[in-house]
Amino acid sequence: MARFGIVTAQPAMGMRVDDIRAVARAAGRDHALALQLWDAGWYETRLLACFVADPRQVTPELMDAWAGDFDNWATCDTACFDLFDRTPHALAKVRQWAADEREFVRRAAFALLASVALHVRTLPDAELRALLPLIEAADDNRNFVRKGVSWALRAIGGKRAGLHAECVAVAGRMAASAGPAKRWVGKDALRDLQRPLVLKRLGL
Repeated sequence: MARFGIVTAQPAMGMRVDDIRAVARAAGRDHALALQLWDAGWYETRLLACFVADPRQVTPELMDAWAGDFDNWATCDTACFDLFDRTPHALAKVRQWAADEREFVRRAAFALLASVALHVRTLPDAELRALLPLIEAADDNRNFVRKGVSWALRAIGGKRAGLHAECVAVAGRMAASAGPAKRWVGKDALRDLQRPLVLKRLGL
């Protein structure tokens, strides 16, 4: 796990994520089980909890409670990418968590925004456009936070043709910023958003 940058206070069994997903497929959706798995407190049981929880039963309070337990990028991103983005509370939590000082709660704001941009195809561009100022205002130089900010900007601009130019403009302003975190995010996002493969996929 350490070679992937996963450092956690949770005990771990060393299971591969593919194996955890296989267990989840066999178990199916089971929200009561998910709550028990999360409370068990192991790294693997918390990933499994994200895979078997029912997004229809996920409350804002549960999202806050689980986010408060995040202490590594993998648990954070799995919760956002495989569960939280499927709830109706996702964008409210993006706004709330972006102001949170805790490293992995703040990362969760932007990982969740990236996940929504990638997965929720019915979401109007206007709702994502409204969150671009949140990205541009982010100036947190902690590694996992700034990577989350870049991921969100790249996900929006890389999947939404109607927002690509605006995301490139945001990235350009951030790249020219005096703040080191903003500069890093801007340059990282620009490299990706201007790749020929991205432009071709968007028909630009």
